Amino acid sequence: MANKNHQIHIQTYTSAMGELVLGSFAGCVCLLDFANSPTSTRIKKRLQQKLQAEFMVQDDAVLTETRRQVADYLAGQRTDFNLPLLMVGTAFQQTVWRALRQQAYGTTLSYLALAKLIQRETAVRAVANANAANAIALVIPCHRVIANNGGLGGYSGGLAIKAQLLQLEYHYFNQ
Repeated sequence: MANKNHQIHIQTYTSAMGELVLGSFAGCVCLLDFANSPTSTRIKKRLQQKLQAEFMVQDDAVLTETRRQVADYLAGQRTDFNLPLLMVGTAFQQTVWRALRQQAYGTTLSYLALAKLIQRETAVRAVANANAANAIALVIPCHRVIANNGGLGGYSGGLAIKAQLLQLEYHYFNQ
């Protein structure tokens, strides 16, 4: 049961890529997800359980700054994010997410390459699952991970949005 004193501030944001759900906890971004994501319910439930918190529709300074930085990113005016993050997940998931944060704007890597990067070459499936559990899309750029054969692989926001994000980064990266 959630502690009434612990709240995850939550807001929806209509971005150039569609409806996003933003969340903050204790002054850190803990949620940036596509509203229609098939993993959204599971991710939100995990956040509530791990943080022992309940959602409260409320804006705050961190969410305001998140909206600004997301808008700048989607307009091609920002290549990285400068936000305080709270990555809620297992130690393995957090290792994968930290490695993803190092993946340069406008570049991609395969699930296998990401597994090798964290020195867990045989954990390709677990790396893919960690990607799917990412609660902070765009900022933790799981859209930059592609299938080993060069295909898009999966994406919680949908393959059309993943393709748009990769095209956006490719366009601005190669100017």
